[in-house]
Amino acid sequence: MLDPWLEKKLKERESAHLLRKLTNTKGLIDFTSNDYLGLARSKELFDNITERVTQLGFLQNGAGGSRLLSGNSHYAEEVEEKMAGIFSARSALIFNSGYSANLAVLSSLPLRNDTIIYDERAHTCIKDGARLSLARRLSFKHNDLNDLEPKLKKSTGRTYIAVESIYSMDGDVCPLKELINLSEKYHATIILDEAHSTGVVGNQGSGMAVSLGLHERIGIRIYTFGKAMGVHGACVAGSTTLRSYLINFARPFIYTTALPPHSLVAIESAFEYLAQHIGLQQVLHDKIQRYSEAARAFSQDSVRNTSIQSVIIGGNEETRRAADRLQLQGFDVRPILSPTVAQGSERLRVCLHTFNEDEQITRLTEALKELIPTHKDYLTP
Repeated sequence: MLDPWLEKKLKERESAHLLRKLTNTKGLIDFTSNDYLGLARSKELFDNITERVTQLGFLQNGAGGSRLLSGNSHYAEEVEEKMAGIFSARSALIFNSGYSANLAVLSSLPLRNDTIIYDERAHTCIKDGARLSLARRLSFKHNDLNDLEPKLKKSTGRTYIAVESIYSMDGDVCPLKELINLSEKYHATIILDEAHSTGVVGNQGSGMAVSLGLHERIGIRIYTFGKAMGVHGACVAGSTTLRSYLINFARPFIYTTALPPHSLVAIESAFEYLAQHIGLQQVLHDKIQRYSEAARAFSQDSVRNTSIQSVIIGGNEETRRAADRLQLQGFDVRPILSPTVAQGSERLRVCLHTFNEDEQITRLTEALKELIPTHKDYLTP
């Protein structure tokens, strides 16, 4: 019988304070979503998408198949060309999510006898993609190029370095220029996940690599639209040869039903909206600064200059209780527990948005000050 075994596994997880449950926190102040620029809740963008769908005459609810069957269209290719232009790439290939894009790249490019070296704090989709490949897998200490270099020296075959521009749990940034210099020394290809920089950084929301003028030295870049852009989907940006390779070898692309026309319209409309409201990036930066200044008043540690701020509590049960206390005060702040993060680094993940009012940010930092003992080194280590 299956159910008794399932119940046993769930009870084991519950006893370890690891049981996950779906929750609904409607009515709380959002400090947890990835909707950094407020586009997911923008009525103006919603109306733009609806109007554009009507203008284009799309009467189709779904794609009807994969891109290689019935799911391709001239419009899909036009949107990909626009994405390539925004991300200063020769081509782009749209995927259904950032997770599937990372899975596609890491499972299809590295082959047997090749080497994947990934940051130990990289997102799960990077690690899962690496597991699906036949390549040798190694991790290096977070943002530690001194730990990375010896592993580059020992790598075999083609070497791929998988990193994020802004890390989803810590909110810190990759030392991208130094990493590129090191990768070129050892002829390694960088796979850069720009999930949390898409939209919030760079002209037109083009992400960190383009904003730093480093994009041409990075072989593969992955952009996600379900965070700051407020819609759904993702794309891989790179050479035209890379695009053709993924179309031919990436199983998450070949065997997945394509995004419906409405989603493609949403992607195009979101970037058009951001281009017309690029000042949202500065509004977000100001909110981050406000939080940072208040947080420094009760912590000697530095804060992140990004939308993601981590408040280390330690212990799954203790972190859950801390989140419950904040939610009772009206703040939607969620606990991030092990094994999602390393044991002992369980945390509250605070996400800042353009729509968070200054008074709300002040009240949140005051609540955190009361919640965290003054001796606690509570920000991300």
